[in-house]
Amino acid sequence: MAAFFRKRALDEKHPDSPPPATAPGAPDVSSSEEAGMVDEGVLGPDDLHRGMRPRQLNMMAIAGAIGTGLIIGTGTALRFGPGSLLIGYVLMGFVVYIVMVALGEMGAWLPHKKSFSGYATRFVDPAMGFATGWNYFFKYVIVLPNNLTATGIILQYWVKDLNVSVWIVVFGVVIILLNLIHVRFFGEAEFWMSLAKALVIIMLILMCFILSLGGSPSGFRSGFWYWTEPGAFAEYNVRWKDDYFYVHGSTGRFLGVWACIVQATFAYLGTELVGVAFGETPDPRKNVPRAVNQTLLRIVFFYVAGVLVLGMAVPYDSPELLRATRERIGGLASPFTVAAQRAGVDKLADAVNGMLLVFTISAANSDIYLASRTVWALAKDRQAPEIMERTNKRGVPIPAVALSSIFIALGFMNATKDATTVFGYFVSLVTVFGALNWIAVLVSYISMIRAMKVQGIPREIMPYRNPLLPWGSYIALMVTILVIIFSGYSAFIPQFQIDKFMTSYIGIVVYLVNILVWKWLKKTKRVRPEEMDLLTGRRA
Repeated sequence: MAAFFRKRALDEKHPDSPPPATAPGAPDVSSSEEAGMVDEGVLGPDDLHRGMRPRQLNMMAIAGAIGTGLIIGTGTALRFGPGSLLIGYVLMGFVVYIVMVALGEMGAWLPHKKSFSGYATRFVDPAMGFATGWNYFFKYVIVLPNNLTATGIILQYWVKDLNVSVWIVVFGVVIILLNLIHVRFFGEAEFWMSLAKALVIIMLILMCFILSLGGSPSGFRSGFWYWTEPGAFAEYNVRWKDDYFYVHGSTGRFLGVWACIVQATFAYLGTELVGVAFGETPDPRKNVPRAVNQTLLRIVFFYVAGVLVLGMAVPYDSPELLRATRERIGGLASPFTVAAQRAGVDKLADAVNGMLLVFTISAANSDIYLASRTVWALAKDRQAPEIMERTNKRGVPIPAVALSSIFIALGFMNATKDATTVFGYFVSLVTVFGALNWIAVLVSYISMIRAMKVQGIPREIMPYRNPLLPWGSYIALMVTILVIIFSGYSAFIPQFQIDKFMTSYIGIVVYLVNILVWKWLKKTKRVRPEEMDLLTGRRA
């Protein structure tokens, strides 16, 4: 077996060798859009089409998942010091990069169209695939109306008389149409919105960098002054009633670092969006590694460089920063706006407000795409109603898109204060599902690597290999588990808060219950390494 796979590896390194003759009765895939790939058989009537263009995938990898977590959420984390902020984003940047390259290795070697749940079903346990898929689906159909609500709130900055519900309907119809036409139209919309987001982030980073080097009207050159005065690490503090509660000393500074790690985790969630698009991308062996490598550019330049220059331009004890963190959403809530205000530039809030529209609309557009493809993949594995796997002649899963779109109606809950509170609990509850998905990806990858060793398949046969793997996957898995376990630390400070505790941890319970229930109903078993299918989907 090992000798066979080594020979295959040598054959793939010498493309000039004559191709093997096609077996009688075998499907001819040479002229199909799969171009030399056997991806779970020939294209069926209820199958996704590989209509995503490489440039669309690459741009989505660079800026597709950048959301309000970077533009607004960094303000809350900056209160714990620029050093804490940088550590949090560097550490979790490493984790999310490992998740992406693990996806890249699996997607380039054994490409399929069943999203993350398909890998968990194939490499770990069908029960884990079931739980991963449905949890991922519910995460995005819950945050979908939340993103549309945020869009309406931003627009109220200019049009104060219109109810948020109107904007939910308007933009809800737009993104539904984008997801119903063809994946190429979705990809094109995401390409231009991602490009706009990338330009916005570049502009904000350059602005903070220039201001910190003395380019403001006042001429003050801060540099890294704020790293020494007031300092790089602040004591943990949380707003409690009408005041702030502080945890002093080294414990407080450690909690400050940990708060930034947790915030960075949720800011990076959604980076795996490009992994779902792998199933609709032509020539995965070439385009998947290219897209995965683009994520490193996004992490280093947009996230790490962004928080670095932000810490140079705004001190963590700035009164303007404290006021910004109390804003719900909008330009005034962004720490980048605070940096401009402190430098004497007063009109940036209007510009940032307009830029945030692109972020929230892009996020809502991606939410329907991710949810629909996830439930389609579940149906393909017989873990969702059969009707959800149906697609039209353009390869669009119409029933899955329709099911995902129904949840837009939850946005109307924000029309009343009590319903808004309840809906906020739902959003907090499903946020942890994104981190649980990272665990599913890493566990699937580790299981695949172990099976390769047992079956005598050398890693050299894989068309894409990253030098940080496989050892990096164990580190990333450990860090992600720790973040999930201790993400609810704030529920105990300054005293126990049952609502925070429940929203932090009930998602984990739901995930585990889904696994156990599916195992009990379907009597599934863990996939044994020697029995794992490592051939289906391989290059013809």
